[in-house]
Amino acid sequence: MTMRWLNAAFLLLAVPNWAWASGAGGFAGPRIGPVPLEFIFFGCVLAGVALFHRYTLRIAVGGAIFVALYKIVFSPFKAGAGVAGFAAHLGHEWVILVNLLLLLVGFALLADLFEKSEVPAMLPRFLPDDWKGSFVLLVLVFVLSSFLDNIAAAMIGGAVAKTVFKGRVHIGYLAAIVAASNAGGAGSVVGDTTTTMMWIAGVNPIEVLEAYIAASVALVIFGIPAALKQHDYQPIQKDPEANVHIDWIRVGIVAFILAAAIAVNVVVNTRFNAVADAFPFLGAAVWLAIGVCVALRVPNWKLLPGATLGSIFLLSLVLCASMMPVEQLPLASWQTALGLGFLSAVFDNIPLTALALKQGGYDWGFLAYAVGFGGSMIWFGSSAGVALSNMFPEARSVVLWVRYGWYVPVAYVAGFFVMLALIGFHPGSVPRGSVAAPAPLAAASAAVR
Repeated sequence: MTMRWLNAAFLLLAVPNWAWASGAGGFAGPRIGPVPLEFIFFGCVLAGVALFHRYTLRIAVGGAIFVALYKIVFSPFKAGAGVAGFAAHLGHEWVILVNLLLLLVGFALLADLFEKSEVPAMLPRFLPDDWKGSFVLLVLVFVLSSFLDNIAAAMIGGAVAKTVFKGRVHIGYLAAIVAASNAGGAGSVVGDTTTTMMWIAGVNPIEVLEAYIAASVALVIFGIPAALKQHDYQPIQKDPEANVHIDWIRVGIVAFILAAAIAVNVVVNTRFNAVADAFPFLGAAVWLAIGVCVALRVPNWKLLPGATLGSIFLLSLVLCASMMPVEQLPLASWQTALGLGFLSAVFDNIPLTALALKQGGYDWGFLAYAVGFGGSMIWFGSSAGVALSNMFPEARSVVLWVRYGWYVPVAYVAGFFVMLALIGFHPGSVPRGSVAAPAPLAAASAAVR
C-alpha cells in the first residue's frame, strides 16, 4: 500500500497535460515521450530518499549536483544555457535558499531556548491528563502557526512534546505536529511562505482566510487518532515536576525573536514588497535577534552542525525542484488544486505557487490549503517536517511516516471536499502579472492596488 501511494505521487510529475517548456526562450532538453529527463531524475532522487532514509542527505545533495550538471551540459535553464544559465538560475533562487537555511537553523536554536526555559515542563499543569491533552497540544500548534512561521510552530510543538511525553513521541504524532503547523499557516498570509507570496501578488487576505474551513476539519480528523495513538504509546505527564522554575529571560528571548520575525515579515511585505524577493529579510531578522540576545543567554551552538546538515537536505530538494522544466500548470480548477496538494508532498510548493499565481484563475483559499497542508503527507514534503526531523531523527522514514500518519492524507481529502461542498470553488483576485486577464484589466487592477 505504501509503495503504491508513493508511485502514484511520483507519477503526478509526469501527467501528460502539463505544459513542458520547449522551443525558443524555454527548455529544450532530451525527453522520453512528453516527459523531460529532469523529471525522471528528480523522481529517482525522491524514490531514493523515500527508500533509503539512512542516506537521505547524500542522495539529496548528489541528486542536486547530478541534475545541475545534466542541465548545464544537455538541457538549458530558463535563464540560459550552460554555466552562465546555472549562475543566473542561482541568482534568482538564492534568496529562497538562504532564507530557508537561516530559518531552519535559527529556529532549531529557538526551540532549544524554549525547551530550556522550562515552560514546556510547566504545561502539564494546564493540559488535560488523558488523550485530550495530546489533542489540545496540536490545537496550540495550529493556533501558533496562524501568526508564526510554520517552522517555528512545529519546532515549539516538538519541544513541548519532547518534554510532556518524556522524550517518547510516536512518529504518527510527529506527523500530526507537522500537519497542525502547516494547516494553521494555510489560512494566514503571515503563516506560510506560499500564502505570503499570494499576499505580495495582490490576493486579498480574506480570500486566503477561507482555507481555515478545510484546515479546521482536517485538524479534527488527523488530530484525534494521532492523540489517541500518542496516549497509548506514552501518556502525557500529569503534573509538572516539583523543581520546575521558568526562566523568564529565555521566554523573553524567544518572544523577541518571534516578534522580530513577524514584524519584518509584515513590514517588508506591506511597505517594501518590491524588494521582498531581493534579500532574505526574514531569516536575517531571526539571526539579528539571536545575536542581540546572546549577552543574556548563550544559545546551544552545538546544535548548529546537525541543524545545518538537515537544512542542506531540504535545500538540495528545493534546488532540484526549481530546475524542473515546468512553465504552466493544468487549467485552474478544484481538481487541479486537489492534485497540487498531493504533488506538494514531493515537489517544492514555492514554485508551484508561483506558477499558479502567474496562471491565475484559482480560488486562493483552496490553493493555500492544498499547497500548504499537502506537504505534511511525507516528512520531507515541507520545511516544518524537515525541521522537526532534525529534532527527532527517527521521523526520517517515509514508510513509517505514511504507515503511522495515514490519517494526514485522509484529513487532507476530507477537509478539501467539506470546503468544496460548503462554499464551492470560485476564481478569486487576479494577481499582479497573471495571464488570466487581458493586459488592460491586469494593469488597472495593479493601479488600484
